[in-house]
Amino acid sequence: MHLKISIVLLFLGSIWNNLPAQSHDMASIKKGMIKMAIYYPAGEGKTFDMDYYVDKHMAMAAELMGDALKAMVIDKSLSGATPETDPPYVAVGYFYFDSMTAFQEAMGPISPKLREDVPNYTNIQPVIQISEVVTAQ
Repeated sequence: MHLKISIVLLFLGSIWNNLPAQSHDMASIKKGMIKMAIYYPAGEGKTFDMDYYVDKHMAMAAELMGDALKAMVIDKSLSGATPETDPPYVAVGYFYFDSMTAFQEAMGPISPKLREDVPNYTNIQPVIQISEVVTAQ
């Protein structure tokens, strides 16, 4: 019984904690959009300043991308698959765009400025993935 309650609480907690820290209109995320995910792997000796990331870095990124950015979500990791395990990532940031062209035009000119800011909040080498949204509800 305790295991079932723990699983339900973990599920509800993950939903609650994965609500966007900052975002544009979440309802604007639709099938076919382009999503850029930036993963920050956890590990020994790795540091991450979530306040700086949210308040400065991602806010700057959103401002620089302007109207091309349709939504932004920031995840702060809590645990791995169970509450007793370490998360594989300390944070994940997501940017959503209408098309690959919109993504490239928004990110191309500002990528150097964003990369220069990374040492201000982490010593982690981010892992980036570009995806197409398959479903959105």
